[in-house]
Amino acid sequence: MKKILVTGASGQIGSELVPALRKRYGADNVVAGIHRQQLIDEVSGGGPSARVDVTDSDQIDSAMDLFGIDTIFHLASVLSAAAESHRQAAYSVNFTGLYNVLESAVTHRVSRVVVPSSIAAFGPETPRVTPNDTIQKPNTGYGISKVFGELLGNYYYSSVGLDVRGVRLPGIISWKVEPTAGTTDYAVAIFYGVLLEGSYKCYLSADTMLPMMYMPDAVRALVEVAEADSSKLRHRADFNVAAMSFTPDQLAAALKRRIPGFRMSYEIDPVRQAIADSWPDELKDEVARNEWGWSHKYGLEETVDDMLKNLSLKLSVRLGDRASQRC
Repeated sequence: MKKILVTGASGQIGSELVPALRKRYGADNVVAGIHRQQLIDEVSGGGPSARVDVTDSDQIDSAMDLFGIDTIFHLASVLSAAAESHRQAAYSVNFTGLYNVLESAVTHRVSRVVVPSSIAAFGPETPRVTPNDTIQKPNTGYGISKVFGELLGNYYYSSVGLDVRGVRLPGIISWKVEPTAGTTDYAVAIFYGVLLEGSYKCYLSADTMLPMMYMPDAVRALVEVAEADSSKLRHRADFNVAAMSFTPDQLAAALKRRIPGFRMSYEIDPVRQAIADSWPDELKDEVARNEWGWSHKYGLEETVDDMLKNLSLKLSVRLGDRASQRC
């Protein structure tokens, strides 16, 4: 990889993937593609950026020409709950935007495109413990767009010769960017609740089991699949990657072990609950492990410890004071 463009660079994943790529390949070689949101300081001050609205093919082409892009990490997307409320925008970004990126990659002879997929690519008929190759049939617009991305990526590889790769990411937990409207974002928002208020009201039911992953593992999965030996890959844009699965109640219990005064309550959001109920309980990732050596590093306990440490510093909250509080 020589010159890399990251679309959606201001989002949750992009804000941490861009610095990781710059550290690995050189700051001047990684371009942060942004549309509306502002970049965090670490990204904006660390290397080049460009205005890239993926629904506008001319903007993509301009960035490709200006920087001589060789590799694309295509992260721009309207997420699950927002996609249900804003269907037209979600279609424009998630479907047309992906097509525009792939076509520009072909035109500019890009060597590789990495397109993350998601647990949203599965649906109610998928086995709850989900193997890599199984029935999908998602029932959300976002999920349908992820299946479309997998199929289109595989098509561009087999029929056009463009090397498209992707992993199905679980819910992502991170501390650098605040949570938005994602279905799994409760697992980020809860840390803000525990540190700032000592409590959190969860919009998913206590027993909603979902696959999750800490951001360092997610970034590493994207980098490793991009760097994998092409001759060893039988799959392309549709690798399950897994780390841990837990419920809101289990995450709350882990937090209470560290901060005994933490209080958890529930007020169910029917839209996000229905989305979560259609997703797997657990991903099986033997295919990724066998084809390119994937292995996660962070489980629940390690994630909770690291999140509390880093987020307390970010929010200027003394963790020891919060831990000493009691109900």
